[in-house]
Amino acid sequence: MNKNNPKWQTKWPERLSYGLSDAADNLVFQVMTTYLLFFYTDIFGLRPGDAAILFLMARIADVIESPIVGLMIDHTQSRFGKSRPFFLWFALPYAIFAVLVFITPDFGYTGKLIWSYVTYLGLGFLYSTVNLPITSVLPTMTQNPQELTLLGVIRQFCGSAVQIIVAVFTLPLVAWLGQGDQRRGFLYTMIGFAVISLGLILNTFFHIRERFSLKAIAHASLRKTLQAAGKNRPWLILSAIIFLFWLVTAIKNQTTIYFFKYSWHNEQLVALANGFTFSSLIGVLLIPRLSSRYGHRLTMRSGIIVALSGQLLLALGVYSHALSVIFAATLLNSIGQGLIVGLVSIMLADTIRYGVTLGVQAEGFLASSSDFGVNLGLGLGGLITAGLFSLSGYQANASQNSATLQMITLNYVWLPLVLYILLLILIHFYPEKQLTQAISSQPNSVG
Repeated sequence: MNKNNPKWQTKWPERLSYGLSDAADNLVFQVMTTYLLFFYTDIFGLRPGDAAILFLMARIADVIESPIVGLMIDHTQSRFGKSRPFFLWFALPYAIFAVLVFITPDFGYTGKLIWSYVTYLGLGFLYSTVNLPITSVLPTMTQNPQELTLLGVIRQFCGSAVQIIVAVFTLPLVAWLGQGDQRRGFLYTMIGFAVISLGLILNTFFHIRERFSLKAIAHASLRKTLQAAGKNRPWLILSAIIFLFWLVTAIKNQTTIYFFKYSWHNEQLVALANGFTFSSLIGVLLIPRLSSRYGHRLTMRSGIIVALSGQLLLALGVYSHALSVIFAATLLNSIGQGLIVGLVSIMLADTIRYGVTLGVQAEGFLASSSDFGVNLGLGLGGLITAGLFSLSGYQANASQNSATLQMITLNYVWLPLVLYILLLILIHFYPEKQLTQAISSQPNSVG
């Protein structure tokens, strides 16, 4: 298909509805990544070690669930398509479980632990059912590369905007709605977020369309799907990048509140520091111009370098005890983060289209690497953070010993620095030229 003569051109109502699907998920997701560990340890009363095991078990479950949901999509046959029905079927259960996670029943410790397992594991599965289709549906909406980039940018702009809103306003909302009771504040805040999320997910279902599918290869067997995935080198490398990105994101985000609460003795700085993450939107908005000029691989590499530079500046701010430097570092790092995460769904769509050249249209399974990487990265991030805190003798709502303060700095500064370097190495091996040539040689790959 000629790039300049696309078979379809989506309209703005559909584009915005698609983008708002990520905003819907992030209303809940960002609270989980940033505040759930804090909620479990300092409000609900779980021991850090038990919270770490919970996060590990949840991620083991996600290792199984993400590809299962992907295969469910690939084998769905309905008048709405393959991915789109999942927004309708799972929006309400997702919203309900988002609220249940933040309900604090008056159980004994064992009862609390069981409640946490049931609600958090349930939410993890349901998150995959409403988030994975956002990625898998993209390459079926249009085959115009420029429009795929536009849709990916709109999605990430909406998602990142909500991430920033949640990061900045969650604690003030908790304080206002709870009137000094953080348990009640978190619950009421999450009820509001869940209701909005439900409405936005259903809006996506009603306004987007799946248009491009090859019936002959749209429902391949598991064996054939796995064989094609193993040959899809761009997808394998991108999957590893997604995992490392969300690992570094989880470690940093979950440590931020501990850093300001215990190292700076000022929990109120969390919302202010998170406010500087608005710059991720700058990174997202730079993607169309940079990727059209330099390609996706070099654009993502630039994002990683910018994020790494911000992390180095953060180390300087932490050790010089300079708050202004920490805020400047957060702003710079977030620009890079925006470039990276904004390209993920776009590049995944490319690897899905490349998979079609290998004889399999398995958008569900291939897109599952996104949720797989997100969930595994977040879970291991929570496990690492909670585990290190537990080993160092962390005590909730108390002055921390020197070992715990060192662990907080390790998680906030040094582990992310190492992970950014690994990301830089991985993106070097991404075979964009091979992928582009293969897709170009298949003018009727989908449609």
